[in-house]
Amino acid sequence: MKLAKTIRLDVSDSQIFPLAAEPGEWAIAGTFAYVDKDVAALGGKDAIAFKSGWLGLGSFGRATLVQVAVIPDTEYELCVRQLAEHLYSAFGAPDMLAALDAARHELDDMAALCAHPSATLLAIGRQAQVDGIAEQVRIIPQPDADHHARIWEIEETDETEEIQ
Repeated sequence: MKLAKTIRLDVSDSQIFPLAAEPGEWAIAGTFAYVDKDVAALGGKDAIAFKSGWLGLGSFGRATLVQVAVIPDTEYELCVRQLAEHLYSAFGAPDMLAALDAARHELDDMAALCAHPSATLLAIGRQAQVDGIAEQVRIIPQPDADHHARIWEIEETDETEEIQ
């Protein structure tokens, strides 16, 4: 099974989100965190987190990019439990069984988004709509090493130049 891990290409996540996810955390979309909020009233870092943040499952911070990776079954089950505890304590799930069901659903949804080759980068965009929240996932494939653009060429010449 595949899931996504947070990555950090630079320090911007720690500057643009209220809480940045740590690199290497398993991640989900985390859109559920905004369902009962007035997202039009969000400002600053909270608005950026809503618009473009994945939810890390260790810190419950946000990340701009995630990378598709194979997740061992034992780690998947640990993620289900971590998220269920978070849903119960921070979002008021009625009981742990309901929280476990919701957590498994969130992780299964994320696994479906990760049906790409390992190392594929994903970015998320959200916007509020009249009937809820629209989510769009962008796929950023890893560049093929054989197809990089050439920025210079070395040409052999018969002339010899003396460097002074």
